[in-house]
Amino acid sequence: MRQFIQTLLITVLLSLLGPGEAAAQCKGFAKSLCKKELGVYLHDGNYHAAVLVEGEEAELYKTFYSDLEYRLAICGADGMPPIEFSVMDATGKLLYSNKEGGLTNIWDFKLEASQQLKIVVKVSTFGTRDQLPASGCVAIMFGFKAK
Repeated sequence: MRQFIQTLLITVLLSLLGPGEAAAQCKGFAKSLCKKELGVYLHDGNYHAAVLVEGEEAELYKTFYSDLEYRLAICGADGMPPIEFSVMDATGKLLYSNKEGGLTNIWDFKLEASQQLKIVVKVSTFGTRDQLPASGCVAIMFGFKAK
């Protein structure tokens, strides 16, 4: 009985530590690999990354200011299915979807008015049901051009 309780305690502790470690690894992934996708755009200083499973989606809200040129870059870990993303304004109007752009991972844009946008990221599925779903880090990076 004592061994069972020890095993249970260790399992619970590892499950509590696991998500934090995964988040730290994703942040490192974003810093080391995804930041390069911004090219000449200045990184905004924030690292948005999470572990996602194929078929899963995540949302992020971010404020953008008028008259600045922005780059939004999405990247996923090796072995991940293609990543879809869309950008909507506060009314839900679709401003951009990379589905129409061949699932490109970069979108450059400039807004006429400052506003909060909703970014929805979805990991596609490979379509095979006989395997475990793929999972890995997905990062969203934002940059802007200095005036």
